[in-house]
Amino acid sequence: MTPDQIQSAVAAAMPQAVEDLKRLSAIPSVAFPGHPEEPVLAAAAVTEELLRSAGLPHVQQIPVEGSFPAVYGEAPAPPGAPTVLLYAHYDVQPPGDPAAWRTPPFEPTLIDGKLLYGRGTADDKSGIISHVIALRAFQGRFPVGIKVIVEGQEEYAGERLEAFVERNPDLLRADAIVVADTGNPRVGDPSVTTSLRGMAAFTIEVRTLNEPVHSGQFGGAAPDALAALMRMLTALHDENGDIRVPGLPRGTFLGQGPSEEEFRKTTGVLDQVSLVGSGSLADRLWSSYAITVTGLDVPTVSGAINAVQAVARARVTVRVPPAGDPKTTVDAVMDFLRQVTPWGAKVAITDFVVGSGFHADSGGKARAALNRAMERAFGRSPRDVGAGGSIPLVNTLVKQFPAAEILLFGAEDEDAATHAPNERVDLEELHRVAATEALFLHELALDA
Repeated sequence: MTPDQIQSAVAAAMPQAVEDLKRLSAIPSVAFPGHPEEPVLAAAAVTEELLRSAGLPHVQQIPVEGSFPAVYGEAPAPPGAPTVLLYAHYDVQPPGDPAAWRTPPFEPTLIDGKLLYGRGTADDKSGIISHVIALRAFQGRFPVGIKVIVEGQEEYAGERLEAFVERNPDLLRADAIVVADTGNPRVGDPSVTTSLRGMAAFTIEVRTLNEPVHSGQFGGAAPDALAALMRMLTALHDENGDIRVPGLPRGTFLGQGPSEEEFRKTTGVLDQVSLVGSGSLADRLWSSYAITVTGLDVPTVSGAINAVQAVARARVTVRVPPAGDPKTTVDAVMDFLRQVTPWGAKVAITDFVVGSGFHADSGGKARAALNRAMERAFGRSPRDVGAGGSIPLVNTLVKQFPAAEILLFGAEDEDAATHAPNERVDLEELHRVAATEALFLHELALDA
């Protein structure tokens, strides 16, 4: 096929692909504990069906110990051609408060003819669909060998698929790996993600009393567990928002990051509210540590009673620079919290997870092929960007397949509201990303 024919085939595949994305995104495949398993398994079944429809001769669900099944597909390489592994995940974040959504989170809704709203439409069911569109363009006659792995529990951090990869390296061995779980800073701004921060997370529990006591009768002398926890959490940052934990210095990112105006618009920072931290935005977002309290177990305002709290819990997430050690980092944060614990409160820290970051090498044939493909699909050459988020599997792939080039790109632009209410994917961006992937497979075969 010629590049023109590939792009025409991708365009022709888009209407069906949009319907497939709607169908897949309507499934509430939240793989967090406490959520029903049936929708997650239903998403695996639909993913398997979609990969079969893409012309792969071999597709199956593969059990992953302690997790939901991965969906695997494969097509052998033509003689002398390289093999490409395509990655995505079919599980999604919980939707959060339904009242914060403009449209129901699991009723995919098309607005303005090009923005598809719904949980998972971007992260990462757009990744699955971009693979499917790209593969359908070749009608089963692929220019390179194809392997596809779509996991079912990426959002709830763990090391399940990573352990599977380590035990089954030959199954996923490839010359190039496409991870479709990132995106461009802006729609139409072609970019390749060359660094990822690692992550660590834990739950901290503070206890001060056997049980809650009357705030009028005992308040003023009884130690409040919630107040203790708040003091500890606020001690993590100074007044400027920089981290106070020793041993976690600010890093430096050599590429260009967003402007403050762009960042404020993308994140919805309110007027006259300052950004936090120091250094360039690229430094803060892509190469430095960040500590965020992502959850609190305390009485709700609507359910509040006049009592001094006996126990309070928080979920703390730490983002780690690409070269940082997540285990050392989380140890430093936990030690600091213990040091600043007031009033001799009892502290328990549980439910640890860690994942390493990633920094791409300078690039080889696969990156050169991607550059050409992206320039044709987007009309200009891509630039390198970092990502503040984490994809723990990537570091495992680096260790298992050191000779493979790992390429991160996708349809999740920074306005996509991933992990937030009103998640959406821009269908024109999805089209360009799918065209990029199909053209990349063609270009890589030419270099073989």
